[in-house]
Amino acid sequence: MPLACTALALSACSSPADEPIAQSGPRAELIVAGQLQSAELVEASGLARSQRDPGLLWSMNDGGSKPRLYAFDASGFHRGRVKLDGVKNRDWEDLSSFTIDGTPYLLVADTGDNDTKRNKVRLHIVLEPDLAEDAKVKLEPAWSVEFRYPGGPRDVEAVIADPANDRAVLLSKRDWPPVLYEVPLHPPSDGTVVAKRLGTVESLPPPTRQDREHAVFTKEWHWQPTAMDLSPDGRLAVILTYRAVYLYHLDPGRSLHESLSGQAYGFGLGNFRNAESVAFSQDSNSIFVTLEGRHAPLLRIDINGALPE
Repeated sequence: MPLACTALALSACSSPADEPIAQSGPRAELIVAGQLQSAELVEASGLARSQRDPGLLWSMNDGGSKPRLYAFDASGFHRGRVKLDGVKNRDWEDLSSFTIDGTPYLLVADTGDNDTKRNKVRLHIVLEPDLAEDAKVKLEPAWSVEFRYPGGPRDVEAVIADPANDRAVLLSKRDWPPVLYEVPLHPPSDGTVVAKRLGTVESLPPPTRQDREHAVFTKEWHWQPTAMDLSPDGRLAVILTYRAVYLYHLDPGRSLHESLSGQAYGFGLGNFRNAESVAFSQDSNSIFVTLEGRHAPLLRIDINGALPE
């Protein structure tokens, strides 16, 4: 049951964006749709809509936890969990769903690297579990992609699958401006995969000098990207930071990097902080956001008609 709702004002951010989120403009509704019921899901670090069930969402815990996927509905009600076998949760940071030839998959991004010491990181591709059949068994990834970044390790929490282009796209967290990369969605038959640098994303509002100085003591790195997603209808992209959501129109005539370098429509999350994961709804009219913490709130942002065309 929704607990609260707030009208949020979206602002158009130029590139580069150097102004705070405005208090006027198109409006969206922020609703507390529920709480994450599972007591085991203590730091929901990724979020993805199910490709099997339109009322289902998937998530997982951050690094160091057991390699498990958790399913819940749009109010946070626990629907089940599935164990992954043959992999470790070194630093799982994002989750993405997609289909290939009608087969549903989940991409688990083991790409976190707080200390930038990991020479190689991994993407694990898993057949999306059928809760009726797979809840009591361990699933192994269908395949994994191991890769490194040009120029050395990067901390990455925002990852999407792009099966139409047979790739995964990643956005760095601690660089400013953040850098967009891509890697093949399927591993090559031989050789080491090196991520391809697509360019910087300068449409997000940059931190001020005061922001940076303040964050050293408070750990409030509110401008850092923590997740992203593409809408099922192919019209929109979203980038999540710790404190705000930024929406983009996707232009069929432009690359994803070009679209993310264009105009961003941003709005803050009010008093909610430490936003970690984001996913569009099946109808592309809403965005779900999860936060850190046991029984964290599950937020829903209704955006239908909120963005100017």
